[in-house]
Amino acid sequence: MKRRDFLKKGVGAGFVAGTAFTVSSSNKLFAGMNLLPEEPYDLVAIRGGEPDVMFDRGIEELGGMRQFVKEGQTVVVKPNIGWDAVPERGANTNPLLVKRIVQHCFNAGAAQVYVFDNTCNEWTKCYANSGIEQAVKDAGGTMFTGSSERYYQEVELPWAKSLKMTKVHELILKSDVFINVPVLKHHGGANITITMKNLMGIVWDRKYWHANDLHQCIADFAAFRKPDLNIVDAYRVMKRNGPRGVSVDDVVLMRNQIISTDMVAADAAGCKLFGIEPLSVKHIKLGGQSGIGNYDLESLNISRISV
Repeated sequence: MKRRDFLKKGVGAGFVAGTAFTVSSSNKLFAGMNLLPEEPYDLVAIRGGEPDVMFDRGIEELGGMRQFVKEGQTVVVKPNIGWDAVPERGANTNPLLVKRIVQHCFNAGAAQVYVFDNTCNEWTKCYANSGIEQAVKDAGGTMFTGSSERYYQEVELPWAKSLKMTKVHELILKSDVFINVPVLKHHGGANITITMKNLMGIVWDRKYWHANDLHQCIADFAAFRKPDLNIVDAYRVMKRNGPRGVSVDDVVLMRNQIISTDMVAADAAGCKLFGIEPLSVKHIKLGGQSGIGNYDLESLNISRISV
């Protein structure tokens, strides 16, 4: 059996809600070396470790951060920092993961690494209480605000069906590398929020999206500036009352992570982890149909790692 066929046949067993990914016969990891598989992976799924450790293993499977960040480049990292909540609530991206991503970017030679979100709650409280602000500072990165309209520039989306125009944060427009780092969780309006939905944090006028077919707007915008890398935090997963959550009782400790350059593939995998079918989420289906990415997990070359 060919290696790619082996991986494909194992996909279905790994993407079961609330269960672990099985260990694949992937390339060995050697300290200080970046080894690419014979056929590049479409997606890497990691389970069983702390967020930073899982990312170390996962990014190595893709050849290391130097595959995405080059010497002297400016990087923008976009976690979910939307809510004034501590990490245990699962409302925001895990700060340990964000810290490690920033460290990897600098190790790859990045000149500057910015982190921001257009938050839902008061931004200074979100940045501080999520733990992300301190984590980024400890890693040498720079927190930037998304709270003022003056940082957003109007762009046109001529291909769009609902979202013909929007205002995008200047960091996204000017950066060399864009890394999208959502947290997997329930969402009352969009069913689930993962990579495509996380892009709402880089625009100014989100209210328009909610009032004009949210799912179509998400799919429309996803074609504008595809992230160079998507890292899904599924360490603590909010299973209900999202996106804000009520308490830690809404959260399940899953210890998973998904990494892919393909937003639709990452979202499809996240749905399977969450316990729903990808095509039951309208914006994921639209994303696949419009060519933004691939939601057919069985067709992908997937590396599955257990830490």
